Amino acid sequence: MAGKLILCPTPIGNLEDMSFRMVRALSHTDLIAAEDTRNTLKLLNAFTIKKIPLTSYHEHNKKEKGPYLLDKLREGLTITLVTDAGTPGISDPGSDLARQAMEEGIKVVSIPGPCACITALTISGLPTKRFAFDGFLPRAKKPRKEMIESYKMEQRTIILYEAPHRLISTLQELHEALGDRLISVCKELTKYHETVFSFTLSTAIEYFEENPPKGEYVVLLKGISDEELASEMKKRWDAISLMEHLGIYQSQGMTKKDAMKQVAKDRGLSKRDIYEALLE
Repeated sequence: MAGKLILCPTPIGNLEDMSFRMVRALSHTDLIAAEDTRNTLKLLNAFTIKKIPLTSYHEHNKKEKGPYLLDKLREGLTITLVTDAGTPGISDPGSDLARQAMEEGIKVVSIPGPCACITALTISGLPTKRFAFDGFLPRAKKPRKEMIESYKMEQRTIILYEAPHRLISTLQELHEALGDRLISVCKELTKYHETVFSFTLSTAIEYFEENPPKGEYVVLLKGISDEELASEMKKRWDAISLMEHLGIYQSQGMTKKDAMKQVAKDRGLSKRDIYEALLE
């Protein structure tokens, strides 16, 4: 009989956020797969959890360790997966192992608990109905630039993680691409020096240049409004010819008639105006 994989969150700073269920999961498991066994051992000692085998499982060894953990699950073991802080499966290889286990019919359980991105969202003061979590921005220049550029048209609240030594440069990149967007910056969530800032990107840059960043940060960007989206789209359409605009929709499989209707809608013109302009 196959075992069970438990995704167990751990405190993101405050040990009092450890739930009874989380303690029980760690106390009654066959094996704990941890991002860093040294950090997890400190957590286990804090809650007097003894004699539970530990093994490392992280981004850099998941290709080798993943098959090993799957074999143990097939053998019937219960494995509890933890990261250094927060919920496994959020921006880490935990989601890979969970997917592979479910594909084989192995039961996967996720315990609710600490999560920095959701904690930051709830206290950010920004819209919470629709949001997107992107974690850390890519380090490589091209995918990083592409991701930041995509925020120009994004209406959802964007949640990012950033290290203190890169915070200012990231804010500068965002400001250069997006203008003076409203943001929230959360520092050291659940810890003694927890602080939440709400300001524009330009103000944030000035503040952190005068007050060097320390600790862990979550950056949240406000999405654009319907009016701003419409204005941005108009700028983009105005930058290309009607024929190019028409070609975009036809390349997507639209008939010429339907493509002309959509072009007219995009540009706030009548279908007749588009037809006459294309005949010129």
